[in-house]
Amino acid sequence: MNKYLLVDGYNIINAWRDLFDPGDDLELNRSKLIDMLIDFAGNKEYIVIIVFDAQQVKGGKGTLEERQGLIIVFTEENETADNYIEKFVYEKGSTDKIAVATSDYMEQRIVLSSGGARITPKELRQLLVNNKKAQRRIMDSTGKTQNSFRDYLTPEQELLMERFRRNKRG
Repeated sequence: MNKYLLVDGYNIINAWRDLFDPGDDLELNRSKLIDMLIDFAGNKEYIVIIVFDAQQVKGGKGTLEERQGLIIVFTEENETADNYIEKFVYEKGSTDKIAVATSDYMEQRIVLSSGGARITPKELRQLLVNNKKAQRRIMDSTGKTQNSFRDYLTPEQELLMERFRRNKRG
């Protein structure tokens, strides 16, 4: 059984006005949200799918792209993100666990009646914050806050680099 998290992309961008400026370029806002979800998708608890409306794109065939563990969907012409999500939940809701992040009340009701779970924009943000905190705890527990070049050297390479450094000084 798979666990999916579907995110209605433009809906979340519009719900998080404090993070996404409506005056900014749409591509910039999409990229910011995608980056946030790529980070979250790395935890492997969910298969994360973000869905963007492209129903007004003339001749749009729709696209599905996987980027660093995140599945990015642009719907085809005349298909809304809601349509895509509803169809997905209907097809997989009886065999897989599905959560949908949206503020659209009607969409939430449809998802719930099809066997999915709803996540509000506020709950999604908390999931992302908690994920970031968990990542920091892991980094802190390893005692390293960043990778350095020396971490990847063999002892012999490190010795050669040290000799090179000392010869440069004088």
